[in-house]
Amino acid sequence: MKIELTQKEFRRLLDLVYVGNWILNSTRGTSRIKDYDNLESKLFSYCIKAGMYSLFEVVDNEILPSLQFADGGIHEAIMDYEDTVFYEILAEELARRDMDCADIDPGNMDELTSRIDEYIQEFETNGVDNITLEK
Repeated sequence: MKIELTQKEFRRLLDLVYVGNWILNSTRGTSRIKDYDNLESKLFSYCIKAGMYSLFEVVDNEILPSLQFADGGIHEAIMDYEDTVFYEILAEELARRDMDCADIDPGNMDELTSRIDEYIQEFETNGVDNITLEK
């Protein structure tokens, strides 16, 4: 298979591969999915031909994304995604709790959506500052 990409497209592909591997492997510790690590390494090896030397480094004979690549804004994008997902899941869980975890059906979907929207607005305004836990 042969895929032709511009330098810009290749750079975007590296971002996608890095983010995908981060999501799949960052929480796995020693049980990483090596197929994804290997593919990431293979794609980053093409940085040599593309003259993108600052985007990779060689560690123990393996080509990896460089610290410069990782520190170049990609983790900010990952963190933005994680924050959004965190708040959306938390808002829905709290809304469902408020509704006594009722099964959601067309009859109460508007209520659930309204409650989620209220929590999202609260989180946008105050983050988690107003969340308390009672024992």
